[in-house]
Amino acid sequence: MSEEKNQFTHYDAINWNKVIDPIDKATWEKLTEQFWLDTRIPISNDLKDWRSLGKKEHRLYDHVFGGLTMLDTLQSQDGMASLLEAAVTPHERAVLNNIKFMESVHAKSYSSIFETLDTPVEIDEIFDWASQNKRLQYKANKINSIYHDPNPLKRKIASVFLETFLFYSGFYTPLYFAGHNKMVNVAEIIKLIIRDESVHGTYIGYKFQVAYKKLTEKEQQDLTAWAYDLLYDLYANEEAYTHELYDDIDWFDDVMVFLRYNGNKALMNLGLEPMFADGAEDVNPVVMNGISTSTANHDFFSQVGNGYRLGEVENLTDSDYEVGKSTQSGFDSEDQD
Repeated sequence: MSEEKNQFTHYDAINWNKVIDPIDKATWEKLTEQFWLDTRIPISNDLKDWRSLGKKEHRLYDHVFGGLTMLDTLQSQDGMASLLEAAVTPHERAVLNNIKFMESVHAKSYSSIFETLDTPVEIDEIFDWASQNKRLQYKANKINSIYHDPNPLKRKIASVFLETFLFYSGFYTPLYFAGHNKMVNVAEIIKLIIRDESVHGTYIGYKFQVAYKKLTEKEQQDLTAWAYDLLYDLYANEEAYTHELYDDIDWFDDVMVFLRYNGNKALMNLGLEPMFADGAEDVNPVVMNGISTSTANHDFFSQVGNGYRLGEVENLTDSDYEVGKSTQSGFDSEDQD
């Protein structure tokens, strides 16, 4: 018993006045500035639109949100826990704890949507579908297995691929309908989630790049090859998953363009070269407008204040590594319309 008591003899308090990496503080401020909760979004205002949609559209919404719930559950539990194990500074741990909580908010948000739009029986069917879908289970377990890999850089790669690539087969649906003035309140939840995920993917990608630069050239080559192999594997599974979701409404090709575009963004977050030829100009402009940070806010934002305004998140540049400067690209403290 005495040995157990003596095991812990010292503990340091976190000092935000001495920040080792300014990116940690900038990210903390960005994430807390854009804090939100699903309970403040009037989902029920979309009931009229929901009732006007057909069975195929209902099933599509339910399934994509069921899949997103599973991925956010994975990220809020195993994902962030695996990254916390390798955190370098106490401030990085604080940021990752913030991200961990918001991933739980994201997962809970989908349940709020289900509660508003679906019956209890339908909700049970959604979660049964998610637990039994082979493609969804494949990507969740593939990512989760990497979260338990001893290599912390592989864990960061998996996290960025989940945040910046795998979510987007599901995000396409609400963004598309919102672009046609349907289900706009549900879409605002998705836009808030996308805003968070943009910061998460950029931040974790930055931490990856800092550690990656310390590797030998051979280690870098091996890890880069591993990352591309992983993305290709996930892409092949996502292609089959997208067929299952979207073939009934003939959106498959458009969704795959959107996925390839976001796959390239994930690689860019890691400082790696794009794998696909698709650019923003190839994506359905209605959907691109939905994820643009310049998109006008809907009127109901005024009911809860400008904390819900979409912030600007940019890709990392070389200047981001000049950590002695007071501002960092991609983590500006002032939102832009």
